[in-house]
Amino acid sequence: MGQKCKLILLYVICMMIQRNTVSPTTSNETMYTIMRQIIDGYEKELPPKFDKASDKQVAVYINVYIQSMYAFSDANMDYSMTMFLRERWVDERLRYPDTQKYPRLELEGPMVDKLWLPDVYIINEKESDYHEVTVPNKMAHLYPNGTVQYSAKVTGTFSCLMYLKKYPFDTQVCHLEMESYGHSTETLKFYWSNEAVSMSKGIEFPNFWLANISIYECEKTYYSGIYLLYPCIGVKFTMRRNYEFHILHIYLPSILIVILSWLNFWLDCTAVPARITLGLLTVLTMTTQTSNSMENMSHVSYLKAIDVYIAVCLTFVFMGLVEFAYVNVLTRAERKETTDTTKELKTVDGVLKKNTRKSKYVSCTQTTWNELLCFSRLSNLGRARLVDKISRVIFPLMFGVFNIFYWCFYVIF
Repeated sequence: MGQKCKLILLYVICMMIQRNTVSPTTSNETMYTIMRQIIDGYEKELPPKFDKASDKQVAVYINVYIQSMYAFSDANMDYSMTMFLRERWVDERLRYPDTQKYPRLELEGPMVDKLWLPDVYIINEKESDYHEVTVPNKMAHLYPNGTVQYSAKVTGTFSCLMYLKKYPFDTQVCHLEMESYGHSTETLKFYWSNEAVSMSKGIEFPNFWLANISIYECEKTYYSGIYLLYPCIGVKFTMRRNYEFHILHIYLPSILIVILSWLNFWLDCTAVPARITLGLLTVLTMTTQTSNSMENMSHVSYLKAIDVYIAVCLTFVFMGLVEFAYVNVLTRAERKETTDTTKELKTVDGVLKKNTRKSKYVSCTQTTWNELLCFSRLSNLGRARLVDKISRVIFPLMFGVFNIFYWCFYVIF
């Protein structure tokens, strides 16, 4: 009895070892057999319903997962994005027996290349590529009823026509449109999946913030002997620009330069070196500011909001320099007149006699309003000083009114 128990125990152990060693092989052979049965005789050059007399249209459901979105360029009018492009369709030629052991087949690499794939291309693509590190980043899941779930990781640069009239307070709309290159709607139709577009958490844009994402259909008709309608779907990204950078680096310095130019009105009319230095300095600084605002910007044929502001600021600074030129002319005329009068009063022996002639100028120094009323009867020096007084009020007032209209028009409305 003891020897029989040993033999029975040895038999059980051998059976268990045999089961553990044979099972994986059988499983692998079954997996291999299913895939060979599917691929053998399969023609990937032909769409799934090519042999149908009617109802040849293959419905392809697409969704996009955006992993990163970056590099919005105003100069090149494009943006870059890395995304997972996912497509789902039914190919009845790829059916296999539905078993609990293989609820789906996971294909990758060369096996994916043996399947028919929809010829999706991106209309507004500038350049793009599939990821291939460390292996090609594409895969396909095959289900018993012939459903194919395909996914590929794509990084590309896509064109985005921007309208910059309100720059930097603008809102841009960028598109991503996908179309079939060779199949019309008779054989292929694109649909957005339920969760059409999703994004990775933590995506931030340095110059924009994402206001809205919307999807749409964009089927187009092309003429190739006959007019054919081609499937097309698109996604629209509504982006609003962050203008804090421009406020700090363009608008605020421009305002300070304009205010600096007003210091000329508070300097004495006779301080020519100081006034001309300050006037030229503000003009040159404002010109440099204009050049800086044009860097990395697309050259368009219309005025942008920032161009209007820079141009007006430059005009105010230039007009301040013109005001100084006018005041300087009046001051020099006063000096010349004083010199000529002095020469007329000199006697032959060089002694200066007292001027007994009545002055043609009237003293109107009581108030600025009175000086305005008798501006033509003031001396040249009096006129120069009065122009400075008026400029101290007129220039800030006009600049303030301009700012009210500007910020209301471009930001509020």
